[in-house]
Amino acid sequence: MKIRRARQVKAYANAEFLNSGSARSLRILAEYLEPQSRFEHYRIDDTIVFLGSSRLVDGQRAQALLEARLARNEEAGAQKRRLEMSRYYEAAKELANRFTLWSKQLGDEQRRFVVCTGGGPGIMEAANLGASEARGLNVGLTISLPDEGVGNRHITRELSVHFHYFFMRKFWLAYLAKAVLVFPGGFGTLDELFELLTLRQTRKIRKHLPMVLFGPDYWEKVIDWGVLVDHGMIDAADVELLYRTDSEDDAFDYVTRMLGEYGLAERGATL
Repeated sequence: MKIRRARQVKAYANAEFLNSGSARSLRILAEYLEPQSRFEHYRIDDTIVFLGSSRLVDGQRAQALLEARLARNEEAGAQKRRLEMSRYYEAAKELANRFTLWSKQLGDEQRRFVVCTGGGPGIMEAANLGASEARGLNVGLTISLPDEGVGNRHITRELSVHFHYFFMRKFWLAYLAKAVLVFPGGFGTLDELFELLTLRQTRKIRKHLPMVLFGPDYWEKVIDWGVLVDHGMIDAADVELLYRTDSEDDAFDYVTRMLGEYGLAERGATL
């Protein structure tokens, strides 16, 4: 009589183990090594990171939503505000497009600066769209969330990386960044902004990292930097870690100037 033996599963293929608490360190390591292999393959060494709200929409869609609300004689205050805020979507799209075109003309002998976002809708979608329309590679680092998680359709397919751990996603946002543009946003954007500011203030980020706070009208209402200085919580010099503007031309000129002075020369600069 032939005895049937249970099929053995190799440890590295044991899904039950890999998804258990005991294998958490392996999952964390995978979220370091798997993205690294992609970035090395596509020679992604330097990125221009766009941060901002996932809730903003383009001007055309915002206008359509407003008109639909008005046609139903419904209160339209929120839609009017959404239309006003859509200018940030358009600004992110334009800047990502311009940065991509600028980077491509640097030539193969120079370092490539690739647009990178959190991969979701809103400002992230706008930046990925702008880079895509310039026919440039662009990166999307998505995160598994109850209401989101699927990358927007404008990310370069091979560079759409999906994360479970927020801290690993933020590591990759910061690690390759040579410039960061922060558009209006909520909790997630504030979290990313203050982590980068902390890393710069404490010099854990050793590379030169220009950071643009885009939309002073919004940000000055959200964060009172003067109060932090007045109460001795930060130094006055810390406020200068951010460059403030609401002009696409100004943001473009500042970032490209900083990248020309520092970004092209800094090789292997890390956290």
